[in-house]
Amino acid sequence: MTPSALTSFYPVVCTRQLKEATEFYRTLLGFETTFESDWYVSLRRPEPPHYELALVDAGHDSVPSAFRRPAQGLLLNFEVADVDAEYARLVEGAGLTPELDLRSEDFGQRHFILSAPDGVLIDIITPIAPTAEHAAHHTDRPHD
Repeated sequence: MTPSALTSFYPVVCTRQLKEATEFYRTLLGFETTFESDWYVSLRRPEPPHYELALVDAGHDSVPSAFRRPAQGLLLNFEVADVDAEYARLVEGAGLTPELDLRSEDFGQRHFILSAPDGVLIDIITPIAPTAEHAAHHTDRPHD
């Protein structure tokens, strides 16, 4: 049996800092609010393809009781056209402290990592050419 057609997909991050995390994504990463309550916030980027992200209070009853804790070990990748410009804007301009400073990786990324107020890691990335050693690990699979 094949799964139903996927009509949407977005992460929902459990957090104990709902207001602070919401402000971080709005102010620094350009998301707009599409729904907001005291326990859940839906966010969307205003430009196509309108990437979405949601935040939920980790203690809310809609979260299964065994999982009512903040997200841990979560890293969200944000691919951008110019990672150096984003570094200048967010670190040099806004004064954020990177958890991983700007660098180029042999596996094909130039990136830096920030921490959202709730500890979710935000990896700001621009793809670059991988070294010959790592190029063999990349696959070019067409998207349907």
